[in-house]
Amino acid sequence: MPRQAQRKSSTVRVGIADKSPLVRAGLRHLFENDERFDLVTVCNDGLALLASLDDQPLDVAISGWVIEPGRGKYILDQLRGRPDAPRIVIYTGSDDDNIPILAMAHGAAAYVSKREETDCLLDTVASVAAGHMVFPFVDVRRLNLNPLTTLTHREMEVLAAAATGQTTKEIAAAQGVTPNTVKFHLRNVYEKLGVSNRSQAIAIYLKS
Repeated sequence: MPRQAQRKSSTVRVGIADKSPLVRAGLRHLFENDERFDLVTVCNDGLALLASLDDQPLDVAISGWVIEPGRGKYILDQLRGRPDAPRIVIYTGSDDDNIPILAMAHGAAAYVSKREETDCLLDTVASVAAGHMVFPFVDVRRLNLNPLTTLTHREMEVLAAAATGQTTKEIAAAQGVTPNTVKFHLRNVYEKLGVSNRSQAIAIYLKS
């Protein structure tokens, strides 16, 4: 096999999703100039990243936390249980100390602050691709306090979609199921979260 083909096959396929054009441009330059990585896609929101996965599989995706729709947790929840899902690195400039906990609870593989040196992000992506999780110190006992941990993959997926304002019919069409199936999952969500309606369930989701 030619040397170039060998090198290409061993590179990590990376995708980027961030709301900031400056951040996207900076990350594009960073990853295109590191031979460990093959930059496949750069997106400005979570929906574009999720849509791109149908045609362009990734090993690792880097996502901001404050990103439409529904923040970084929406991307994570939509990928839960998907066998070909990339591992997600949350890359954010937010000072909220809860974000690493939330990112871990929703299934992220790593968390990197934008205040870190860029080499930290590159090395984290490489480490995640090799099968590792990379987080700052967090009190993992706090994960058990998240009420969403009781939900199944499908229930979380439906709730995450509802939190973006999608109707029952829209959720059903996007997931290839009937509206009654969506209603069934939502009823289970209400029961598990101890609430009586969609608005209350969404309020818990947005906080957790």
